[in-house]
Amino acid sequence: MSSIFRMQCAVLVSCCVALAACSEPETPAPPPQKVGVQKVETRTVARNISRVAQTQSSREVQVVARVSGFLDKIVYTEGSLIKQGEVMFEMDRRPFEADLQAARGELEASKARLATAEANLNRTRPLAEADAMSQSDLDTAVGERDAAAAAVFSASANVTQAELNLSYATILAPVTGLTGQAKQREGAFLNAMSESANLSYVAQVDPIWVNFSVSQNEMEEHDRLLAEGMVNSVGDGQLEFEIHLADGRVFPYKGRMNFRAPTFDDRTGTFSVRAVVPNPEYSLRPGMFVTAKVLGISRPNAVLVPQKAVQQSPNGHVVWVVGKDNKAEARPVVTGEWLDDSWIVEKGLQGSETIIVEGIRTLRPGAPIEPVPAASLAKAEGEKAEKGPGSGGDGADGPN
Repeated sequence: MSSIFRMQCAVLVSCCVALAACSEPETPAPPPQKVGVQKVETRTVARNISRVAQTQSSREVQVVARVSGFLDKIVYTEGSLIKQGEVMFEMDRRPFEADLQAARGELEASKARLATAEANLNRTRPLAEADAMSQSDLDTAVGERDAAAAAVFSASANVTQAELNLSYATILAPVTGLTGQAKQREGAFLNAMSESANLSYVAQVDPIWVNFSVSQNEMEEHDRLLAEGMVNSVGDGQLEFEIHLADGRVFPYKGRMNFRAPTFDDRTGTFSVRAVVPNPEYSLRPGMFVTAKVLGISRPNAVLVPQKAVQQSPNGHVVWVVGKDNKAEARPVVTGEWLDDSWIVEKGLQGSETIIVEGIRTLRPGAPIEPVPAASLAKAEGEKAEKGPGSGGDGADGPN
């Protein structure tokens, strides 16, 4: 009897436990996480290519003495701007003036000898034709006339050379530009065939050259993007450059590419590129470091995402997108250039996705989400922060 009673009690207890279990309510699934979203933006953007560059004179001309003599005067102000044709140096002119006078005198003497030879020929020719003189006498008269004419020609050349030497005694600026330091001082003897003939230089700075280098990898990447149609570019000769000074100011004149090295420099591992830039105020000087920003290269249909939407994962960059059935999906992407506050995505997005930009930190792949416009969520979060803890309208943050 006792065993039957014990069995009945056990059955009764089991039923009570089962009823109690059935009466407990099930734990509800957590609500979808509210996240701020926005559509991926696609548009044509300028490709941002900036390089540290250095300015160079577009035409630096060495000033040398063409004739030998004593330096009499330094006329220009060293380091100043000089105009083409202005006097820089003056040599002692007196020896060259004397040589010119001697050459002119020899020319006059040659002309006199030519006149005498022509008169003698004019007398000899009719006599020879009348057989009053021999043919040999006529040939001699013709030869003397021709020799005298050649002497006049040579003397005339000597006069021209003497005039040139005299003009070379006044040394003029070959171009408009900035002058260098004088290497010789007044009273020095200048030997036109030695190192002492080097006097200074003039560096043309309007226009001025801007030189920079592009690595082999960058050049190959640019050519690849062109071949794949991912960038559009005008011809090299049409590429413009914006010059940024060391203090961040933008130079008011834009440059244009006028040289791209056809070969790779194995010493530096780069290709050389040069732009020519107007510099009418001469504010750019040779040797200055500037930043050259390339203009005229664009990327059509570039996929842009905000910087905060791109997250770093152990396997690279990811962007969270709104997946099927409003589930969070981590999409691996390859980022390219930086544009303002956005990344250009090279691979991983097609441009039609809806991406998550707010509420990313607590997301898990496959988690249910409630997408709302990012601007609305940011506004609501801001208002909630202003009210402070415990003032939330839904009581989620308030006391129980």
